[in-house]
Amino acid sequence: MYKNLIAALCSFALFFTSTLAQTAGPSKTPLKVGFVYVTPRLPSGWVHQHELGRLALEQAMQKQGLQVQTGFVDNVSEGADAERVIRDMARQGYGLIFTPSFGYMEPTMKVAAEFPEVKFESITGYKTAANVATANARYYEGRFLAGIAAGRVSKTGIAGYVAGFPIPEVIQGINAFTLGMQSVNPQAQVKLIWLNAWFDPAREREAAMTLMNQKADVLAFHTGSDAVMIAAQERGKMAVAYHSDMRHVAPQAQLLTITHLWGDYYSQRAAAVINGSWQSSQTWGGVREGMIKVEGFGPRLPKRVQTEVLRLQRAIGKGSLQPFTGPVFDNQDGVVLARGQTMTDEQILKMHFLVRGVVGSLP
Repeated sequence: MYKNLIAALCSFALFFTSTLAQTAGPSKTPLKVGFVYVTPRLPSGWVHQHELGRLALEQAMQKQGLQVQTGFVDNVSEGADAERVIRDMARQGYGLIFTPSFGYMEPTMKVAAEFPEVKFESITGYKTAANVATANARYYEGRFLAGIAAGRVSKTGIAGYVAGFPIPEVIQGINAFTLGMQSVNPQAQVKLIWLNAWFDPAREREAAMTLMNQKADVLAFHTGSDAVMIAAQERGKMAVAYHSDMRHVAPQAQLLTITHLWGDYYSQRAAAVINGSWQSSQTWGGVREGMIKVEGFGPRLPKRVQTEVLRLQRAIGKGSLQPFTGPVFDNQDGVVLARGQTMTDEQILKMHFLVRGVVGSLP
């Protein structure tokens, strides 16, 4: 009799456990979200904006009642070092890993193949896989607007541009900035210096000084520090802040900032992993999507120019203004785009020429 009773109790226990497992719902284990940063965390710049995105993700998930735990490793060199860090994160149980630097693309793809259950987001990359999505922003939209502002205030008609690597998104920015300047001053020139580095404050500063010595009275840059802004402030020149507001180091020099906003995108992607709807995708958002915004106007930009820039920003957001509209010529006087034609996304993404007015060449 006791044997029958024990058997019955065991059967009931198994049934109860099985039923409980089926009705308990999703696991309450927080999603671990990792970030790999190419420079140290600084008060402004590329990595700063992604750090703000990480913090915004945490806040958004908390408001939605979704549990996440975020972590990061900063100052990670592109290449083998990045591959090691990304792999370590995957091994540590991170379910979603953001890798915001172009040079992280190949390491991300390699690690993703080893960890198919982990989701990866290659920011500024272009290669995808079943568990790898890509995202980038239309930085060139902000660059075009910044060029208009620079063209309005430059006394010499010469701007300087400090650039990292000659990849399409950087080339897009150089060209859009130049076209913006030329839309208000057809004779404007943009003198270009390549660094072949994303983050080298000493060389960024040296390049800025060289450009100012060549009569550039407005500077722009596509690098990771605020060295160009500080140099412009010291020399009494003007500069366009990139990635984030830099008035804390260049209160008089800053004309405006082209701000990158990642919080909404990061939050949406984390929520998608948690609710099971995440899919590999390719996102390219700009002013319309709220990923790029021109703001942070400085004291040397006249109010009328601020008003003009904001009006044109709304036009870009509505799609009625396209920075790359013909006629467009390269700086070897070749026709790139005929009058009235608008460059397609595919053409913009593969951009590998410098427009007329850029003093420099592609390495």
